[in-house]
Amino acid sequence: MIGAVAQGESFWPEAVIQRGLVIYICFFKGADEDLVPKIVNTLLNVKLSENESGEYVSVLDLPGNVLIIPQATLGGKLKGRKMQYHANIEKEKGLELYSQFVTLCEKELAANAKCVEAGVLVKYGTYGNRQVLKLDTNGPYTHLIEF
Repeated sequence: MIGAVAQGESFWPEAVIQRGLVIYICFFKGADEDLVPKIVNTLLNVKLSENESGEYVSVLDLPGNVLIIPQATLGGKLKGRKMQYHANIEKEKGLELYSQFVTLCEKELAANAKCVEAGVLVKYGTYGNRQVLKLDTNGPYTHLIEF
C-alpha cells in the first residue's frame, strides 16, 4: 500500500520525512528475492505526486523522501469476526525480504542525481515491531498494489 504525503513520521525522530512517499509493505507466502527489484522499481516510478506544475510525477522525479513501514496486517483476511494471517510469509523470510527491499530503495535513490542533489532520505520502520505513525496527506490518497 502506498500513498503520497505532504509529511510523515513514525514516533522516532530518525523516521521523520517531508514530502514524498509512504510505503506500507507486507510479503505473502511465495514471495522471493526475485520479486523485490520489481516491487522497488514499480513503487519508486509510479506517478503519484504532484510537482509545482500540477503534473503527476514519481517520487524519483519529484524528488521526494520515502518512509517504509512493514505492515503484516495487510495480509489479513476476515474469517467470521476475526482476522487471520495465514497468507503472510514466515517472519524470518519476511525480515530478509524487507531488508532487501529497504536496501534496494536506498540504492535506487542514491543512484538518482535529482534525489542526491535534493538530499532525499529513505527512512524505515523496524520489521516485526509495533509502530505509531502520523501523516499529513493531500488526500485520502492511498493505493493497494499487489505483486
